[in-house]
Amino acid sequence: MLADELIALDAASVRATDGGVAFEGKKTLACTVNLWSRIASRVLWQVGFCRYRDQQDIFDAALKMKWQRWFAVDDTIRVNVTAIRSPLTSIDFITLKIKDAICDRFRLDTGRRPSVDTAAPAVRIHAFLTTDTCTFYLDTSGEALFKRGYRRDALEAPLRENLAAGMLALAGWRREQPLLDPFCGGGTILIEAALIACDIAPGLQRGFGFERLSWFDANDWKLLRDAALQRADAGRKYGPPRLYGSDTSSDALDAARANGAAAGVDASISLSLADAREVTAPAPQGTIVTNPPYGVRLGADDDLRRLYAEFADNLKRNFAGWNAWLLCGEQSLVKAIRLSPSRRTPLFNGAIECRLVEYRMVAGSNRKEPVGVAPIGGKMA
Repeated sequence: MLADELIALDAASVRATDGGVAFEGKKTLACTVNLWSRIASRVLWQVGFCRYRDQQDIFDAALKMKWQRWFAVDDTIRVNVTAIRSPLTSIDFITLKIKDAICDRFRLDTGRRPSVDTAAPAVRIHAFLTTDTCTFYLDTSGEALFKRGYRRDALEAPLRENLAAGMLALAGWRREQPLLDPFCGGGTILIEAALIACDIAPGLQRGFGFERLSWFDANDWKLLRDAALQRADAGRKYGPPRLYGSDTSSDALDAARANGAAAGVDASISLSLADAREVTAPAPQGTIVTNPPYGVRLGADDDLRRLYAEFADNLKRNFAGWNAWLLCGEQSLVKAIRLSPSRRTPLFNGAIECRLVEYRMVAGSNRKEPVGVAPIGGKMA
């Protein structure tokens, strides 16, 4: 889904890789992708590469790079290192060595060393290690891109914004289709859908790491943002999309309203206090995309499995003609639904491995089944 999104943003040489998507383009494309990508977590700019046998090889490679070409000595820095099958035994130590190499390079060239700020650095440097290669990146995003800037009231275990957008993309949801989230919580799925429907760039309310890099052009960036603002103004004139959310918690609905207002899309979303086991379809056909509670948050007990079983009964009774997409964190809860899924997609909600499960509710499929507790069993999906 991210590769498709990048192609639509005119990226070149787009290719999916393990854990990300590589692409090429002018530096202004990095600004565009940060502003418009709904799915990416970060946009990293590759600035160096080396092969290594030990940590000294990586230190020497980092020391040779002209870091002062890309950012100033007065900028605070942070180094992050990730690895797959690296023979080096301590990621923390190699992180320190890369930081030392960058500081030494600045000292040799300018007589001064940049300061380190692990909490809120001006510039983030990333290194990725394989068995024998090290790739160096500068982070053009700064804060992770799921931090859109509109969240005002965060409930416990909120769904990340880019995951919500990815779920909508996987579901194939389009603006003209009614959308329902019957476990809406703080409204993340509905807000992301409203941003899509109104053609609002997800990065309009935040700053980015590229603004601290030497090649940043404030005039070019203003043109990009002004164009995005014009698209948002035009998108809101299409009329409000049909977006519906419900929850049994009035606090959750208050949070959803606050977040929607901060995002500028509260007028596009209809919210109601209702039980997902009793809510009815707001249109003859449509799409459900939802993140129901699971054991990591509430405890995977009999009551939770009963909730899933009774919700599935409501789908069969009242949602013929709808497609339902549920993000499920435990296989035992999927089994409690007692419907045949048409598709399962592995996703991670933070560190939790989940499945996005699709159920197509066709007329005549709502056979009567007893509402009970599914057998206890199964491991984390």
